[in-house]
Amino acid sequence: MEPLGSALVCLLALSTAVCGLEITSTGPTSIEKASGESVKLDCQFTLATEDSGPLDIEWSLQPSDNQKEEKVVILYSGDRAYENYYPPLKGRVHFNSADPKNGDASINLLSLEASDTGTYQCKVKKVPGIRSRKVLLTVMVRPSKPRCSIEGSAQVGKDVVLKCKSSDGTSPLQYIWDKTSGNRLLPANAVLDSAGGTVSIRNATEAVSGTYRCTAKNRVGTDECVLELNITQPPNTAGVIAGSVICVLLILILIALILFCCCRARHKKKYEKEISYEIREDVPPPKSRISTARSFTSVGSQRSSLGSMSPSNLHEYTKAQYDKIPSEEYERPPSHAPLPPSLGPSRMAAPNLSRMGAVPVMIPAQNRDGSIV
Repeated sequence: MEPLGSALVCLLALSTAVCGLEITSTGPTSIEKASGESVKLDCQFTLATEDSGPLDIEWSLQPSDNQKEEKVVILYSGDRAYENYYPPLKGRVHFNSADPKNGDASINLLSLEASDTGTYQCKVKKVPGIRSRKVLLTVMVRPSKPRCSIEGSAQVGKDVVLKCKSSDGTSPLQYIWDKTSGNRLLPANAVLDSAGGTVSIRNATEAVSGTYRCTAKNRVGTDECVLELNITQPPNTAGVIAGSVICVLLILILIALILFCCCRARHKKKYEKEISYEIREDVPPPKSRISTARSFTSVGSQRSSLGSMSPSNLHEYTKAQYDKIPSEEYERPPSHAPLPPSLGPSRMAAPNLSRMGAVPVMIPAQNRDGSIV
């Protein structure tokens, strides 16, 4: 409508045959872009000979709330560009032409963000002419990669729901399901919800098994996810119960066997301990050290008395010592029979006497005169 209004102004100025400053851009006044992209907001203009004042170009962002004032985004004045008026767009907005006074007041917005959405107004001033143009920019966020999942029991005769959801993306989002294996058609009993992103399959059969794809889309982008649906026969419940019962019984039997073995080992150990006590009661106590010391004392006294003996009675004393077997130092084993007279103590060899507990005595040697050597 603005070009038509400008044309009417020119018709009203026919008396002077002069038409002033005009905006000549005919591009779209509403643009939709995805976040991260770049956009050019077009603003072409022409000047008339009577527009002799300084050229000023101003781009501003119109707030959606009328209570807020508009923000200057970029400015050209005095043959110089000022691009840092609006901090959120600092470094991301530039004039399309290096010299805008040649008729190109268009700007480029880089790395768009969702917060860049709004109505941008291009205003060209050159006294006495003033013209403007508005462009609505909508920055949309592409759908994030959706997440596919299965809800319900994937068994024959059960109800299954395929779910698809994107965590990010500008509304409205639309979800499209299709099957990529087999006959590539959704089951006849499937119910599709494009807004919610679900596919409900009632009374599932093995024929619905396959690969399914969900595509999330809006006006600026798409993304998709894939899942594998495998419908199986329900498990044999009776077999599972029987197997569980058998496992429990086996465990109980194993526990009982372990307890039996432990009890048996404990009784066996107790029995062996009692038997060892009975054996120890039958064994006679060992001789005390007092009797041993007494025997050594008597032997010592006998040895000391040898020195006072004469050679004449030494032989008789030795014979008497070998003929006498002390009852305290030698006890005949009960298992042995009495020795015959021919093997009496007087005729026993020295090794036998030593084993029987006799004390060896050294007999002094005598010379021919009868004196002790």
